[in-house]
Amino acid sequence: MAEVTDFESAVAAVQGLSRDPGNDVKLRLYGLYKQATSGDVAGKRPGFLDVVGRAKYDAWADLSGTSPEAAEREYVATVNGLLAQE
Repeated sequence: MAEVTDFESAVAAVQGLSRDPGNDVKLRLYGLYKQATSGDVAGKRPGFLDVVGRAKYDAWADLSGTSPEAAEREYVATVNGLLAQE
């Protein structure tokens, strides 16, 4: 697949991946997407019984202070790395 050059194309390309990139990569992409589109994480961290919610919150919180533009660039780079492995 061709290399993507913009954020919207990268978001669309993730949906078309033929291989599951794994939970760690998916959480990283989630955090980058949220940071790029919403800025720093807000609200309380989900309780310990909400394992998925906590993982998503933590992935996003790890990127606090990252500019939306930098998050977009890293998201695109990560997706291009995944596409190169296809």
